[in-house]
Amino acid sequence: MVKRILARAFWTLSRWTLKGDEVPARPTILIGAPHTSNWDFVFMLAIAWQLGIDVHWLGKKSLFAGWRGPIMRRIGGVPVDRDDPSRVVKDVIAQVHSGEVFALVVTPDGTRGGNEYWKSGFYRIATETGMPVTLGYVDRTTMTTGLGPTFELTGDVAADMDRIRAFYADKAGARPNRRTEPRLREERGSDD
Repeated sequence: MVKRILARAFWTLSRWTLKGDEVPARPTILIGAPHTSNWDFVFMLAIAWQLGIDVHWLGKKSLFAGWRGPIMRRIGGVPVDRDDPSRVVKDVIAQVHSGEVFALVVTPDGTRGGNEYWKSGFYRIATETGMPVTLGYVDRTTMTTGLGPTFELTGDVAADMDRIRAFYADKAGARPNRRTEPRLREERGSDD
């Protein structure tokens, strides 16, 4: 209840508009892109709390140290030990099998831009768990943020990424100069 009240206050006071497709009815990987600002985290929480989505998000283990740990976990944080990233997939699979409906938020373009490629963890987690992906976005050009389509990945990395690229083609992020084009290293041909 408190989360929804906070979200309503945010959207009432914000210059941004929340738009989106239907809320996923089963566990999903929620891609947060373009990830160009620390404000993206606020948008993600405001979207999820307004729409009643139980979100979990991945964060480096150091974010959960000390007094921040309980707060980060309370708002959906899942600490990731970069020395053992496979544990995250096992934990997500266990949650999917428990029947819990949630969205695992992943920002594949990394830490607020400047990368040549997206990180492929979202793709691996989705294919290993059988979870669909939901395309979340922030677009400064239209001052909108929200949810796009939810769909199953096919295993054809290039075709799946073409579909993702088409959706994000006109999405600029909160800071457009930090946007990373949606592409994975796995798409490169053997001649690269």
